[in-house]
Amino acid sequence: MTVESMYEEMKSKLSRVVPDFELRYKSELAEEINQLKKEKNAIILGHNYMEPALYYSIPDFRGDSLDLSRKAAETDKDIIVFCGVRFMAETAKLLNPTKTVLLPSEKAGCSLAASITAEDVRQLRARYPGVPAVAYVNTYADVKAEVDICCTSSNAKAVVESLHSDTVIFLPDEYLARNVAKETGRHIVFPTLQEGKTSTLLDYQRVDSQDVMIGWRGRCEVHEKFTVKDIEAVRQQFPRVVILSHPECSLRWWRPPIIQAAPMP
Repeated sequence: MTVESMYEEMKSKLSRVVPDFELRYKSELAEEINQLKKEKNAIILGHNYMEPALYYSIPDFRGDSLDLSRKAAETDKDIIVFCGVRFMAETAKLLNPTKTVLLPSEKAGCSLAASITAEDVRQLRARYPGVPAVAYVNTYADVKAEVDICCTSSNAKAVVESLHSDTVIFLPDEYLARNVAKETGRHIVFPTLQEGKTSTLLDYQRVDSQDVMIGWRGRCEVHEKFTVKDIEAVRQQFPRVVILSHPECSLRWWRPPIIQAAPMP
């Protein structure tokens, strides 16, 4: 594909959302990337968070992190370039231990994944011995290694129920945990910081009742920005719009959750 044909293809898809001068520049960049991809026998996985011009021009596969990880497991290419964040690239590496996995941006992190460490999980499990632990896939590999099972946002409820346990540790997203607790009819508790202490010293609530979820106060800095006012404003401008919310979305814990104002996906 020539630079001009790349530009025309981008224009046909993105002219309403990306300025023309950017399409011109990105078409040249995309053509260089695609040539290098062929030379290096590489595959490029593009997460939905990518900016549009390159998202629709360079990846061999596009989608969410779980789907892309599955695609990574099937590839016969020598190099996997994961255009996402670190925990996604880690998953691709776990599925392809003999291949080179590249993360284009060293700073591509996730506030949610960074909210918990493997040591945090070990402390939780020591405090609640015998309680099965679930980790959301949006965690780093060392955290995943300390739990019993991982889940996605779409199968979290099913995973929790599959454990057949009165008490479950669910990490690290506070809002996803609250939403899953509500769906499964569980009471939820969180470790709290001891007053005047560091973040590694926590107070743990006793769990004497049944149907309890032990959560963690991790949050995605993007999802927690959305408010009910944002939804109301959109609905005023577009009365017939259908609004979907991710189960990581909520307001601050002392306000009504945003998912009550928008349908669950």
